[in-house]
Amino acid sequence: MNKILVTGGAGFIGSHFVKRILWADDITHVTVLDALTYAGHIENLGEAFLNPKLTFVHGNILDAELVDELVRDHTAIVHFAAESHVDRSFFAAGAFVQTNVLGTQKLADAAMRHGVEKFVHVSTDEVYGPLPEGSASEAAPLRPTVPYAASKAASDLVALSYFRTYDVPVCVTRSANNFGPYQHPEKIIPLFATRLLRGEKVTLHGQGQHVRNWLHVEDNCAGIELVLRHGAAGEVYNIGGGTDFTNKELTERLLGVVGADWGSVVYVPDRRSNDIRYSMTWAKLTALGFRPERDFDESLAETVDWYRRNPDRWAPLMRSSVTVRPHVAPDTIRESQHA
Repeated sequence: MNKILVTGGAGFIGSHFVKRILWADDITHVTVLDALTYAGHIENLGEAFLNPKLTFVHGNILDAELVDELVRDHTAIVHFAAESHVDRSFFAAGAFVQTNVLGTQKLADAAMRHGVEKFVHVSTDEVYGPLPEGSASEAAPLRPTVPYAASKAASDLVALSYFRTYDVPVCVTRSANNFGPYQHPEKIIPLFATRLLRGEKVTLHGQGQHVRNWLHVEDNCAGIELVLRHGAAGEVYNIGGGTDFTNKELTERLLGVVGADWGSVVYVPDRRSNDIRYSMTWAKLTALGFRPERDFDESLAETVDWYRRNPDRWAPLMRSSVTVRPHVAPDTIRESQHA
């Protein structure tokens, strides 16, 4: 398991994982496959290009020929690539089904043909749906409420079906809400942080009582690496251990970090299908040795500081559709020829 294909590796979580796994002594090569959509930026990989073990391929997981070509040369897959924003799924559900479900199937199919040693499919706690009380174990029923979560639940089941039917060594991870540097500013923490840093107002849906568990992206990546190395084929692993906050409590902490007050907050009607609470247990991953290490308040301050110091990365719409690549050796980046 020394040659890793990482799909969506130029995205928020994927890029953090790539930078983590590249420096492992037993990993000889990492290939990132990313379509560089609005949420994927090659700049996220930054210093990773200093490592000669990295190759970047600009391409789409829906390209079956390209996927087959890449999987053939790798011993493991870590699959981050996905459409991932709830609000966008309300207006483009078809794109979510195409990428998240069909894209996962194409990867799993290639994994089956080429006998990969491990396929880690990265998912979300949203597949369990709202839990007004209690917490979901990995055996809990999947009850997604929005197109995004439904497409991820379906992709989980597709991936696991390839273990049960074809013995593809699939593991699924489902994480709590992630935060940290490089996250696209459509997500609540970078959205609120960047607006407050510009002196603008932020909006809370309803009364701000929706509960989410917040896990630093590096802790999530540590959990994913643990599953890659030690997870049992056919198993699902929840990655929790962060901190539960209502959106109002989260906003209060962001206001404190930025130095703003409640005059910067506007309450608006709740959005459609806004699940009141997510909650998971993570005892299975704890049994493998998982222990979250990041303190929430310290990590939140570091995250806001990153956005304060890097305004060019989060200006409105962040970038044009054409991404400027850093100067790297020509054999570390290539364009897919499978248009």
